[in-house]
Amino acid sequence: MRGRRPGRKFPSSYFKEKPVKVGDVVDLTISEISRRGDGLARLQGYVIFVPHTNKGDQIKAKIVQVLPSHAVGEVVQ
Repeated sequence: MRGRRPGRKFPSSYFKEKPVKVGDVVDLTISEISRRGDGLARLQGYVIFVPHTNKGDQIKAKIVQVLPSHAVGEVVQ
């Protein structure tokens, strides 16, 4: 192929601004459980994993890691 560099293609959502930043505290409702057993919530379609939670929990979570495809939070009291 001429004019194109070979390599990995990223979805456009990979580069969009994320709805959370490290250190943010957000209200979440855990909608499902991931394969690893972590609670999974969505904020504006963006996935946030929160360990030690169950489906249906309504929590406040502090964001500890933000990645292109998801974030990780921890429960705060």
